Amino acid sequence: MTKGKLWCSEMKTFQDSLTGVSITQLTDYLAHSFHLYFTNNGWYDNESKLLFGSERNNSPNLYSMNLDNGEMTQLTDYKREHHPNIQGTYINPCKQEAYLIVDQSIRAINLETFEENVIFRQPQGFTFSNISCTADGKFLCFGLTEDLSKTINSNLSGGYIGFEEMQAAKPLCKIYLLTLNTGEVTVIHEEKCWIGHVNASPTKPNIITYCHEGPWEIVDHRIWVLDIVSGESWKIAECGNQKYAGHEYWYGDGVRIGFHGFTESLNRKDGKFIGSVNYDNTKLEMFDFPYQNMHIHSKNDQFIVGDGNQSIAYHGEYYHDSLFLWKKNRGVLEGPRLLCKHRASFHIQQIHVHPCIRPDQKKILFTSDQSGYGNLYIVDIPDFETLPKMKDGKITKNK
Repeated sequence: MTKGKLWCSEMKTFQDSLTGVSITQLTDYLAHSFHLYFTNNGWYDNESKLLFGSERNNSPNLYSMNLDNGEMTQLTDYKREHHPNIQGTYINPCKQEAYLIVDQSIRAINLETFEENVIFRQPQGFTFSNISCTADGKFLCFGLTEDLSKTINSNLSGGYIGFEEMQAAKPLCKIYLLTLNTGEVTVIHEEKCWIGHVNASPTKPNIITYCHEGPWEIVDHRIWVLDIVSGESWKIAECGNQKYAGHEYWYGDGVRIGFHGFTESLNRKDGKFIGSVNYDNTKLEMFDFPYQNMHIHSKNDQFIVGDGNQSIAYHGEYYHDSLFLWKKNRGVLEGPRLLCKHRASFHIQQIHVHPCIRPDQKKILFTSDQSGYGNLYIVDIPDFETLPKMKDGKITKNK
């Protein structure tokens, strides 16, 4: 048994070759390590510890890192055949407990004792999407999707194989609410449409978002809000004019929802934009920008980080395989500024960059396989004005 095993620090710090900002590599092992999905907060215990996944010893498991000294504690002892979804782990905001999908069940793990309990088993004929915990810590919300594996060959984590076919099949999907104190489960929403990205507001216990999965320009609408008390649901960020938004996430205030997207034209997926809107559809804002990002993240309007594209797609003086920063100033979105290179391949879901701004907005966590294996990195956010400006994919000198 390796549960509770302590691993020595693998931290090392270096300066980015382009901007000189300080980057700390948190893990360094000949296997993929990765942080939690970018919509799931991985920091806990007053941000002194970080949950992450690692496939060291040929098995995906959950680990906790002490950020003061880099020491790591192995929290689980799963084997490959258990198929744990480590990246989808979600921390209860009100107690030292986290939830993850293992062996066709949802398990709760105590982050202090490492004790695990099965709290829900997947019904026959369905597969899990993701888990989220409400702001009051009382409920888990999660999606179940009709299992179409016998008719559709899919590998969504490795190149989105079967993505279009799943959307076109319109599987029966359900959103469940699990009461943590009693184990009672209730279906709070269902429809014949592929549902994913079930995410609870970090401050509003009755509000969650979910999405209609599939190619953004094909689905009826991507981003939806659901009131888990009234059962009412509504579309969010109806951009119009052939604009398609997605990769939605919650701001720290639990009121505002961030997203990014593109405008479809004759050139296909031209005209990128960053946007945000309140969950009640008020105060919609969108800003055009020239660079494609796989994901963006922010805690408020102060900083927005984007992760560009694959390193293999661009060469020479182009820096699309980088982290970019935007800053909102008096209603104007300034940037992007180049923060650092990430050189990630995005080859599988576990090694997507998925940049996450720490709640104190002083650092950004990301994953990269720049060394050949996925590892965790954390970069300091310097004075915005000191970072190089970007124009037409190239660095321009600050004046």
